[in-house]
Amino acid sequence: MSELNRREDALIAREAAISARESELVTLFSELLKEKKQLENQQIQLENLISTVSRTNNPPASAPPRRTAVKKTQHPSNKATTAQNKQIQDDITILGGLEYIYLEPPGISLSARIDTGAQTSSLNALDMVEFERDGKPYIKFNILDPETNEKIEITRRVRGHTKIKKHKTESQRRPIVQLRVKLGNLDEQISFTLIDRSKFDQQVLIGRNFLRDLAVVDVSKEYTVSKSTRDSQQ
Repeated sequence: MSELNRREDALIAREAAISARESELVTLFSELLKEKKQLENQQIQLENLISTVSRTNNPPASAPPRRTAVKKTQHPSNKATTAQNKQIQDDITILGGLEYIYLEPPGISLSARIDTGAQTSSLNALDMVEFERDGKPYIKFNILDPETNEKIEITRRVRGHTKIKKHKTESQRRPIVQLRVKLGNLDEQISFTLIDRSKFDQQVLIGRNFLRDLAVVDVSKEYTVSKSTRDSQQ
């Protein structure tokens, strides 16, 4: 069992490293797009300056020679790169610091904090009970219905455990489960660490394992995506 736990911890650490690398690539791509736009603006300004200087130093004669229009040819690879960049920009969703997500199960909408600083997502879980079913680990826990404040019971297969270190306390071993998350056009099955988030306003924290190269976050915005309901999912 200890060997299995070590393998699970190694797998979780590898997943976290991959998520961190993907987040760095998204940030790098965003910076490259900004630099590309700046270079294009500088090129336009330089061409305008050259044109102005040319007209000043070479005023047109009374009978200017006939000019032949030359069509500028764009290299096919440049066209492909531009199209690819535009496609990537269209595919990336801009999210606010707070968004409504649709969580399945249990099939309800919850307010979630979107945090690019968190490697994995976490979910508020109360009354957790781990057990075995057919020789496989499961967990039963409750979340709160945001409208009625009543407990909703969820049972999921345990996919692993992670250790969480709190200030001046011993590290705690937390279970990991998989749940389906829908946020706008994004629909992903991701891993959640189950913890007690009762002291937070949001029961859900969405980390980089959901965002990856699918979305970027503008913390100055909130609830940019329409709230999903059970009826809208049918």
